[in-house]
Amino acid sequence: MNKIDIISNQLMIYAGIIMYLFGSIGNILNIWVFTIWSRSPKRSQKHYRHSQTSNSSLYLLASSVANLFVIIYPLLTRIMFDGYHYRVTDKNVFILCKLRFYVLHTFDLISLICICMATFDRYLVSSRKVRLRKLSTRRQRTKLIIVFIFFLIGLHSIPIILYYTVSNTNQCTILSTTYLYYYLCIIQIILHGIIPIIFLSIFGILTFQQLKTIKTRHHHRPGGGLSSDKQLSRMLLLMSLAIILSSIPYCMEQIYEVMFIRDNRLKSSYFFLYHVISHILYYTNPVTSFYIYYISTPNFRIQVKKIIFCKTHIHYLVYYQVTGVTSSSQSTSVNICSKSEHHSKINIS
Repeated sequence: MNKIDIISNQLMIYAGIIMYLFGSIGNILNIWVFTIWSRSPKRSQKHYRHSQTSNSSLYLLASSVANLFVIIYPLLTRIMFDGYHYRVTDKNVFILCKLRFYVLHTFDLISLICICMATFDRYLVSSRKVRLRKLSTRRQRTKLIIVFIFFLIGLHSIPIILYYTVSNTNQCTILSTTYLYYYLCIIQIILHGIIPIIFLSIFGILTFQQLKTIKTRHHHRPGGGLSSDKQLSRMLLLMSLAIILSSIPYCMEQIYEVMFIRDNRLKSSYFFLYHVISHILYYTNPVTSFYIYYISTPNFRIQVKKIIFCKTHIHYLVYYQVTGVTSSSQSTSVNICSKSEHHSKINIS
């Protein structure tokens, strides 16, 4: 084993373990936060506004659940393969090949689709045209869409279980040449690469332009903070940018494999190093989502702090801005946690 291979192995081991730990914790917190944000409203007068806001939260909740599956199983086995050169045998081919790649491509594609749907929903909600805003579906229809996405992608990935097997070199491979080209061209390059990149680029730019046209008084609170809608839109824009940047190297690797599928250059040490780097970037999407949300969104940070500090009996007074018949506004305080000794005031819209 030469020096480049050693560097590649160590890079996958150390980076992979760090990503596994931080990604698991982050997505568990994501699920917790978006579960709270996706709850049904208790007050009927807030139902319509909440249903529009909770659509994106439902999509992000589904994306976080899918990301957690990708991290727990496929990322762990990727560390075993590229870091420790774990060999596949006929006895464990179902666990390490068939089931692994089924879980990877099913849940990763579900996560990408849910991010795309959340971005599209933000585009509709932020539009100045009433006709487009009305296209944003209600909560129950959003749930049905998410269930349909899980069902459809689950069915689409079944051939992966059928065609994946172990090669003579104790590695996972696809038996059928026809399905191998479909797998590389359609699943890897188009579904995991080109379509998400183009879709998120287009609707991300359109949403950003629409937010710029909204007047300042409509999306800034008296305290100088951003409204919940704009915070959620900005969070999705940054996540879309991260997906685009991290997907390009992985997509390029898959294109290279299609072009030189029978070439020995795929076995070189330099290509293996690029393979490790592209896969590390590929897994940054499910791993870094929580940290992108936390850094970019004040409301998300507030919710995470409430989740953590409520366990230590810290009390928050949260002020919701209420608009009356006149142009004046007032604040109403709401108790979030009880049995506390310390009080702090936080403004959210």
